Amino acid sequence: MPAIDVRHLGEFIREQRQTAKISLRELAKSAGVSNPYLSQIERGLRKPSAEILQQIAKGLRISAEALYVQAGFLDQREASPVVDAVLADETLTERQKQVLLEIHESFRKENVAATASRAESAPAHDPAAAPTTKAVQAAQD
Repeated sequence: MPAIDVRHLGEFIREQRQTAKISLRELAKSAGVSNPYLSQIERGLRKPSAEILQQIAKGLRISAEALYVQAGFLDQREASPVVDAVLADETLTERQKQVLLEIHESFRKENVAATASRAESAPAHDPAAAPTTKAVQAAQD
């Protein structure tokens, strides 16, 4: 797992908080952390755990996955309508979203591998090897 760039992560959290027009104190309260601790995270002085990031994401009303990607806990996923729909579903918990996306990705990889396997095992069509009409007629005579 790559090292966490805590300064970049903190800046991202601060930008999200300011965009949402949430005060540091409000976010700290909704995330269940102290004001000084959240301030230290935003300034890049502290490295939050995945659990704290999930609480902060909930307070910001953004996907925990977005913070996990910023923190280096997860790789950026390819955007797709399915991924967007899962992430936007407010009735699912962050854990449920993560599991659904992992299952979706495993099906996609399985289908890509199966397609590649079929392509490799299919006989190659070589037009030069195919008999010409004259050759077929000569063989029949």
